[in-house]
Amino acid sequence: MDAATCPQCSSEMAARQRGGVTVLQCASCEGLFLPRADLGLLIEQENDWHLSQGPRTQPIPRIMPGMTPPPDLTPVKQPRSYVDELFG
Repeated sequence: MDAATCPQCSSEMAARQRGGVTVLQCASCEGLFLPRADLGLLIEQENDWHLSQGPRTQPIPRIMPGMTPPPDLTPVKQPRSYVDELFG
């Protein structure tokens, strides 16, 4: 790739591989320049990364005939005060 000049500070830019995309990075101001299509690819990779970093949850079990219902886990209502406990 031919040497490129930074449009912001006129310093030389170096080609670097980041996430499967070639970006031009300025040695002086550290600006990054890349084609718009490659920016879209990096955005998709960013979204995929955030999805993979999300909370890990168990899949909902499939309801099958003959299954026993889960135990009632409804929390017991706690009184908010002594008076609420007396008249609740």
